[in-house]
Amino acid sequence: MALTIGIPCESGAGETRVALIPSIAERMLKSVDGIKFLVEAGAGDTAFHSDADFEDAGCQIADREAVFGADLVAKVGPPSGEEIAMMREGQVVAGFLRPLDEPGLARSLAEKGVTSLAMELVPRISRAQKMDALSAMSSLGGYRATIVAADRLPKFFPLLTTAAGTIRPANVLVLGAGVAGLQAIATAKRLGAKVFGYDIRDATREEIESLGAKFVELEIDVGDQEDEGGYARELEREKQERQPELLQPHIADADVVITTALIPGRPAPLLIREEAVEAMAPGSVIVDLAAPNGGNCAYTRTGETIVEHGVTILGPTNLPADMPVHASQLYAKTITSLIEAFVDDGTFTPDFDDEIFDGACLTHDGAVHNERVRDMLSQEA
Repeated sequence: MALTIGIPCESGAGETRVALIPSIAERMLKSVDGIKFLVEAGAGDTAFHSDADFEDAGCQIADREAVFGADLVAKVGPPSGEEIAMMREGQVVAGFLRPLDEPGLARSLAEKGVTSLAMELVPRISRAQKMDALSAMSSLGGYRATIVAADRLPKFFPLLTTAAGTIRPANVLVLGAGVAGLQAIATAKRLGAKVFGYDIRDATREEIESLGAKFVELEIDVGDQEDEGGYARELEREKQERQPELLQPHIADADVVITTALIPGRPAPLLIREEAVEAMAPGSVIVDLAAPNGGNCAYTRTGETIVEHGVTILGPTNLPADMPVHASQLYAKTITSLIEAFVDDGTFTPDFDDEIFDGACLTHDGAVHNERVRDMLSQEA
């Protein structure tokens, strides 16, 4: 029998993405033997893919019960409690499962006997690049953050010379030079702003400068702050306390600050104190991409936009959902690449000897597989 892959409507508030798009479904059905897609009616509507588009690609439109009864369920966001209740032992689910931020979800999936693959846990190795959903979505988030900032800023981004006078370019400061930060820098530069970038990892200097931005130097010895996966390590407490103080004059000079410093499973580091916001010019904008974990700005409110001291502070939680067409396209490519790697002749086969599967696997055979999540759950007990 064919391996059935279910694509449900997303249940998360404000989620517009879908885990599969028709063109990728059509390609997979032609290239992978023994698979069948069950797409919930309306699943692609918010990403501008109709049920008819999926049917033309060879998918079957089904109700919610049938979709969650599939052998493998592919999602964007983590399953709700109601959705987990619909799952069964031996079933496979893949998606953004927020394992380090919501470890309790792993316990629920393990208790159901579900094999779960967390897209956040896909190892950052060359062989897994096409499965790196986190980087793909971060790139969209960085781009969108800059566009949102430009829209909110009551000034031009680029240098503008007119008969009425010359307008100087906006100063944009990006804190954190991971995938999101580098995309924010590149986008702000393309829009004509004067751009500055900062990161605790000195290795990012070359990347920041290659995009035409100026690297912000702080008089603080951070040492090697990059972990094995290429992410920033958490700073020691003393250095954490000095960092906002040293950043304050740079923040005060900025018209726009985009913050991206986020460590999964931990509160976001504080980079912008109240006094730094007060020192900014009225009309300035802060877009805090670390808002889901509390934010890099002291005033950030998760999921809200507020104004303090004349500064607009945005705390978005899902900017890729503002661009559902391309976000779904990129996400569908990454999640289907992960699934395809472990499907053989209509059977999904876990392979713990493969570092990609072993790294991405959150739960299996009634237990939490990921060691770090197990440790987090044991500390909660």
